[in-house]
Amino acid sequence: MATRIRLQRHGRKRRAIFTIVVADQRAKRDGRYIEKIGQYNPNTNPATIDLNFDKAVEWVMSGAQPSDTVRAILSYKGVMMKKHLLEGVKKGALTEDQVEEKFNAWLEAKENRIQAKREGLVNATESQKKARLEAEAEVNKKRAEAIAAKNAPEAPAEEEVAEEATAEATEEAPEATTEEAPAAEGEEKAAE
Repeated sequence: MATRIRLQRHGRKRRAIFTIVVADQRAKRDGRYIEKIGQYNPNTNPATIDLNFDKAVEWVMSGAQPSDTVRAILSYKGVMMKKHLLEGVKKGALTEDQVEEKFNAWLEAKENRIQAKREGLVNATESQKKARLEAEAEVNKKRAEAIAAKNAPEAPAEEEVAEEATAEATEEAPEATTEEAPAAEGEEKAAE
C-alpha cells in the first residue's frame, strides 16, 4: 500500500483550513485517512502550522511520500532535516548526539529567522500606522486653517480699502467741500 502525507481541505469558501493526514494514495482527497498528524492554516500571517513532529518523522522514515505542499510544510518545520540527519545515522556517518546537536542548532537558527520576520511585520504595521496618523494630522491642520480663513472677518481687507478710499478722499476733499458747501447752505435756508 502506497501511503501519502497530504492535505484535507476544511473550512468555508475562500477561508480554507487544511488537516495534514497520512492516507492511502488511492483514497479521495477528503476521504478516509490512516492518521491525522497536524493542522495548517494559511489564512494567518505567517501561516499557522500545528504538527505532531514525532509522528511526522516516523511516517517519513517508514516511507510515506509527502505531497509537494506538505513537503514544503515538513521542510519548514524541520521534519525533512531530521530525516536527512537520521539517514546519516543509518549509514554510520553521524552519531545520535551529533544529530541532536546539529538539529537543535538548525532549529534555533530557524526560530530566529521566524522571530525576525514577525518583528519586521509588526514594525512595518506600526510605521504605516504612524505615517497614516501624520498624514491625517496634516490634512486636519489644513482643513482647520481653511475653515479659520473662511470664518475670519474680512475687516483687514475692508480696512485697507477704507484707508485707500480716505486717502483718495483727502486728495479730492478740498474740491468736494467747496461744491457741497453752497448746496448745504441752500438747504439750511430752505429749512428755516
